[in-house]
Amino acid sequence: MRLTRYTDYALRTLIYVGMREPRQSSIAEIARAYAISESHLTKVVHQLGRLGLIRTIRGRGGGLRLAKPPAEIVVGAVVRATEDDLALVECFAVGACVITAPCRLRRALGEALAAFLAVLDRYTLADLLGGAEGDEIARLLGLAPPPAAAGGLPVPEREGA
Repeated sequence: MRLTRYTDYALRTLIYVGMREPRQSSIAEIARAYAISESHLTKVVHQLGRLGLIRTIRGRGGGLRLAKPPAEIVVGAVVRATEDDLALVECFAVGACVITAPCRLRRALGEALAAFLAVLDRYTLADLLGGAEGDEIARLLGLAPPPAAAGGLPVPEREGA
């Protein structure tokens, strides 16, 4: 499974904005930090705003802030909302293959997709921002660690990790 660049940018935007909290971020800052297209990022930020994940403040002194606490932003939900098509193969569409009904491959791939999303559902933005890794991400992005991540919050242990 490969996520689209759009979803990648959405997740990276949330990480950047989360690292900057409580300060505001700008699309230009995020694009510069990740060396990505500002115009493409604008579309991503617009959707994150419509999804209620990012709050955009217009005008002088405006910028981007998280619209929810990082612990309430579930990675799996972001992936579902930003991916246009999670169909791993053509047969996920109705009538796309003559053997769809009895096909075990379709069933196996469906289980694999469900497992993939179930793992992502166990993680929140807060998990991605905390700990020594969060401090290192902030450093690599040229940011001071956010107050919540300063000193490294423990990242919760995950099943099978």
